[in-house]
Amino acid sequence: MNATPNALCFGDGLPGAGVPCVAAVSAEGLRVSPMGESPLVEQGVAFAEMSVEAGGLDHDQLVVSWGTGSLARTLYAKDPALIVAFRRAAPPELTAHLDRAAKQVRRVRHSHRVLWGTVVGVVIGLGLLFWFGSDLIVEWAVARIPIEWEQKLGESVYQDFLSKETVLKEGPAVSAVQEMTQRLTDNIHDNPYKFQVSVVQSPVVNAFALPGGYVVVFTGLLKKAESGEEVAGVLSHELNHVLQRHGMERIVKMLGLAAAIGILLGDQQGLTGLAKQVGMELVTLKFGRAQETEADVTGIRLLSDARIAPDGMIRFFERLSEKDKARVEIFSTHPMSAGRAERLKAELAALPKRTPEPFTFEWKTIQDSLGASEPKT
Repeated sequence: MNATPNALCFGDGLPGAGVPCVAAVSAEGLRVSPMGESPLVEQGVAFAEMSVEAGGLDHDQLVVSWGTGSLARTLYAKDPALIVAFRRAAPPELTAHLDRAAKQVRRVRHSHRVLWGTVVGVVIGLGLLFWFGSDLIVEWAVARIPIEWEQKLGESVYQDFLSKETVLKEGPAVSAVQEMTQRLTDNIHDNPYKFQVSVVQSPVVNAFALPGGYVVVFTGLLKKAESGEEVAGVLSHELNHVLQRHGMERIVKMLGLAAAIGILLGDQQGLTGLAKQVGMELVTLKFGRAQETEADVTGIRLLSDARIAPDGMIRFFERLSEKDKARVEIFSTHPMSAGRAERLKAELAALPKRTPEPFTFEWKTIQDSLGASEPKT
């Protein structure tokens, strides 16, 4: 099919970021067709089989849902021509939903106008970007996004990602990661997050954190590390990306200030749309140099507070960067450099000297439980 996609389809068995598709309106309902090779199957959906609501940050997207269980599908469409055609063809019971959606759009847009009236100073302050840089505006926006909203966003992406992966529910590796997480989180002062850390079966040598306190550790990382302290170092770094709200800062930079304002207005459906929109981009998110440095410094300090040998993180990154940097996934999202290593060592040297307390597990036992480790490099 050579048509241009005018919608995104989501559901079980489909990528977290959605599948581009072509939606066409008929007298009976919608026909949804995939683009090229796709896990999405072409199907017709009768008006009687669907529910309709408004979505997106501005309530300007048509959201159509149908099916149940593993066959449940949700279609997001923003194309004006498709939305107009749908309104004309839809029966009265669906039109009523759309009328309410239109009122939502008008109400949200009115709220936006009111909000813009209150943030004129901020708009004027954009001129100060030439003096202070855009990071100040981003930090201002993120500081006003409630933690609860951040958690909802992160949880949506987290659950969607885990649903497509093999998650270890128990065993020595899971217990070890839980012990590391507990040691670290017990030493976070005024912690607003309830961290959830999952171990995912994958050869990928990496870990990542999502906004709201959701962290994934791949078994490839556990196999590659030479000690629990090395993994704890990576984990501490990821926890501090969350604590410093680096993920939300990147989202605001990606989507713009308007996205953050939509969330601030209490746009819950818009938040769902945002989660679908950013999807896998959050999983592969690359942080800026300043954010990596901040996570390094605060991560080292947290390790020290938890009485976990803080040099483990430095050893792990240095060892891998020297030997197989080109093929280790962790460097695609956490670039290592000589300057960064030196900053870590300087921060470590400035920390108060504390006697580390060993973990209760034996690292060889953990790796043996995961099967044959990769050859040492």
